[in-house]
Amino acid sequence: MVDYFHKYTAMDEPNVQTEVDRYIAWPAQALAYKLGQLEILKLRQLAKDAMAEKFDIRAFHDEVLDGGALPLNVLDERVTEWVNTQRSAMK
Repeated sequence: MVDYFHKYTAMDEPNVQTEVDRYIAWPAQALAYKLGQLEILKLRQLAKDAMAEKFDIRAFHDEVLDGGALPLNVLDERVTEWVNTQRSAMK
């Protein structure tokens, strides 16, 4: 893991060691981050597909971040509702 960090990041040695220790001690945290990332990417693609050229990445980010920390199912509902509202406004 240390070799991977050195090869694929610009982190210095103390940060590499901290990250490796964190992943070893709290593997669920890394999994939660990855699941959140995948959900946000899925929702972004949903919004892009629904809004096509009207999609605004800044407005999408505002919608995702404005709710604060949310369970992923709540984030999904919130963003899906926002996408539907945006599509209705485009008509």
